[in-house]
Amino acid sequence: MSAAGSTQPAASTLASLEDVLQHITTNNNPSVLNHYLKSFAPKEVRDTILASTLSNAEDPLLALDPQENTLGFLYILSARLHSSSAPTPTLAVIENFCSQFDPSQARLAPERMTFLAKGIVRVSESSNNVKYALVSLYNLVTRYPPNLSYLTTLHAIFVKTCVATGHYTTALPILAVPITAVETSLSDLHYNDNLVYHYSGGVALGALKRWRESEEFFETCVSAPAQVPAAIQLEAYKKLVLVQLIQYGHTVSPPKYTHPALPRLLKGSQYGAFVKMYPAQASALRAFVTKEQDAFAKDQNMGLINQAIDRAPVWLIKKLTATYLTLGLTDIGREVGIDSEDEIRAVILSMIDSGELNASISADDTVTFADVVPKFSKETLDRVLVQAQAHNQALQDVERTVNASKDYLTKAMKHKDDAGWGMDEDMFPPGVGSGGSWAEE
Repeated sequence: MSAAGSTQPAASTLASLEDVLQHITTNNNPSVLNHYLKSFAPKEVRDTILASTLSNAEDPLLALDPQENTLGFLYILSARLHSSSAPTPTLAVIENFCSQFDPSQARLAPERMTFLAKGIVRVSESSNNVKYALVSLYNLVTRYPPNLSYLTTLHAIFVKTCVATGHYTTALPILAVPITAVETSLSDLHYNDNLVYHYSGGVALGALKRWRESEEFFETCVSAPAQVPAAIQLEAYKKLVLVQLIQYGHTVSPPKYTHPALPRLLKGSQYGAFVKMYPAQASALRAFVTKEQDAFAKDQNMGLINQAIDRAPVWLIKKLTATYLTLGLTDIGREVGIDSEDEIRAVILSMIDSGELNASISADDTVTFADVVPKFSKETLDRVLVQAQAHNQALQDVERTVNASKDYLTKAMKHKDDAGWGMDEDMFPPGVGSGGSWAEE
């Protein structure tokens, strides 16, 4: 019987690493080879064999080509990275594989790719060498999936590592591509991978002060469906409301499908009390934060808290524009809680420069408010148009994928004759029915 069809050998006939290497170099069928590598020995000793050296003490990886022998290289390298007794592969070997592996072979062993990525992180942490992880993980996450719109376990591992090492900008090329596809045959995804990816992405974008994008990532994490909310979702919600205070001066209700326990938990916490009193004078906010500092520090949210406090005068001033047409600098300072006229003048001028406030300051220090007039440059409009077209194309791609899905078609046919079955009006935008189509430009 062939190796692919054989059962696991008994302990007395365990395959040696030489046997494994021979299969890797002589088997031209990747699927058969992958089956062999997953079953040539009992699970508890399989990785021990893979992590060992040849009988002549040579490194088996030196006999393999990362591209031609991707599966074999992957199994041996990942086992070595998790072994406490085998010599750690060099950085050059790791990076060489990650930049040259054959994606079509690697996709036959998604769980092994996850194992490899975790091993790379493990080695980088033990050696305090960030290069071990970031360059290699970036190559894995950009080369393994058909494109970056497919969520994989590698996304979560990579972005989490970027956050842990403070390399936030390194994650931007990955975070810039919206996730529109989830394929469990491509990656051994679990529910928590989605949460970790979007939570870590929100942290990275928040650290770069890209508030709108950070809000979107945190909201995706918070609103992920669950019978019982995960702890990371509550942590994301805490950061989400702080990002919204910084960006809008108030919080925004979460999507309706958010688990109802999360808003209740937040409302009864220190964050709920902070949101309720915001915006207020900085002195009052700081007094409250000092009192509850242990809780905020434990959540590692003091940075966002301080930025929200720094933004409070901006939102207090904007509230004044709803009531007054003119107001003196001294009066504004009194309302905002800033005694120095020079300081309050600097805040107002900064708001004017950033487009947050339409106002003028006269020679007698009187501030005259006016409605903010939105200004859009041609470059801005062109960029928004390109983004809209890209999103439209992404949605069309998702629709084609769903319509071709066997599960979707099976359900559709099953319920076709049910009473009341028909096209859901919400499936189409206004003016577009089941027989309509987008107008061609």
